[in-house]
Amino acid sequence: MLGSPNWGTGAPTRGLAVSVGPARLGRRGLVMVMLVVALLGAVGVSLCLGEVAIGPSQVIAILLRHLGWMKPASFDLSQDEVLWSLRLPRVLLGALVGCCLGLAGATLQGLLRNPLADPAILGSSAGATLGTVLMLLVGGSGLGLAAMLPAASIGGLAATGAVYAVALNQGRADILTMVLAGIAVNGIVAGVIGLLIAATNNPALNSVAFWELGSLSGATWDEVVVAAPPALAGLLLLLRWARPLNLLSIGEHDARYLGVPVGRTRLILLAVASTLTAVTVATAGIIGFVGLIVPHLMRSLLGPDHAGILPASALAGAVLVVLTDLLARTAAAPAEIPLGSLTALLGCPFFLWLLRHGHILRAQG
Repeated sequence: MLGSPNWGTGAPTRGLAVSVGPARLGRRGLVMVMLVVALLGAVGVSLCLGEVAIGPSQVIAILLRHLGWMKPASFDLSQDEVLWSLRLPRVLLGALVGCCLGLAGATLQGLLRNPLADPAILGSSAGATLGTVLMLLVGGSGLGLAAMLPAASIGGLAATGAVYAVALNQGRADILTMVLAGIAVNGIVAGVIGLLIAATNNPALNSVAFWELGSLSGATWDEVVVAAPPALAGLLLLLRWARPLNLLSIGEHDARYLGVPVGRTRLILLAVASTLTAVTVATAGIIGFVGLIVPHLMRSLLGPDHAGILPASALAGAVLVVLTDLLARTAAAPAEIPLGSLTALLGCPFFLWLLRHGHILRAQG
């Protein structure tokens, strides 16, 4: 399998998943540099392209102006307004959303030892959406993002926990059962949300379609400010828990033997992954498959050590979402393609490819 051939087989790989040689460290550094450069390039291109064309020098001049460093004006007010009020917060929020999805996917895949784990597939995104909808019913459409995040986090954690509990068999989570349970949870949540909309006729639920399609079109600076701290905190916390995550990805028995408090660690990691998913759902809706594609690619490049997989997945997820959102808002301009639809078009073939390679399912048998 990609980067972890004995994942899920129960093979005695106690030392393999946590040892990193100099060659691997050198590759990790190179990949990180490449990802940072790719992210900066994606952000720069996204700031320049759109219905209102803004050249690189104009982008720099506008940014310097808002930072208080005056520069001779080479732009007009409309370009300033578009870049600072619309395009820049959208690009930054897209990077944060991609970061959160990459981290959540990498965490779930390692924790559940499931190569198909993704917040959308496992129902975490749907649960976060249901939590947000329930909060909107209680507080109305005037609620801010900070008020909806706890409800979304609880909903995501409950959905992921339910899927994991259904799939758990003799201490191991069966991959196929987990995927099917995720499909069931997604269907149940969609049905409950539909009933709530029909039964309550609440105007606060008019934006539910936004969450189901996924979009960054409503991005604001307030959302960037609220989303940035949990994204950064999640990255730092997960990096601290990289070694326990390595051991859990080998197997709970080995992890417990090596001193990892399995129950507490699993709960903490699930909570962090659910919070990161909640950030994405509350700000941009359901954006699937980013958390599936990115960790797989990073694992194939860097190996099984989560000290490398986690930051690489955060950067690669940010690159993928920023570039996909650029395509969403420019491919059919002035119309806009839902971001979630584009990530599904990218991710579904990848998902089917994983299913087609039967060793993923045979590993559980």
